[in-house]
Amino acid sequence: MAYIPLEKLTQKDTSLYKLILAAAARANELAQGAQPLIHTASKKISTIALEEIAAGKVYYKDLKKAAKKS
Repeated sequence: MAYIPLEKLTQKDTSLYKLILAAAARANELAQGAQPLIHTASKKISTIALEEIAAGKVYYKDLKKAAKKS
């Protein structure tokens, strides 16, 4: 089992709830056949999704905040 420090996953000021939603969305993409963005030895799609977030390859955009800024 891969160990991914929570500090790496929440580098920006994000909530844990939004992080899990982003990881679940990416895991669904991987389950549908998307290629991983990083090289990893892990076979579990949920772990791969979390590792991609920790590596900074996957992120989410808060559309409500973006709409308020414009």
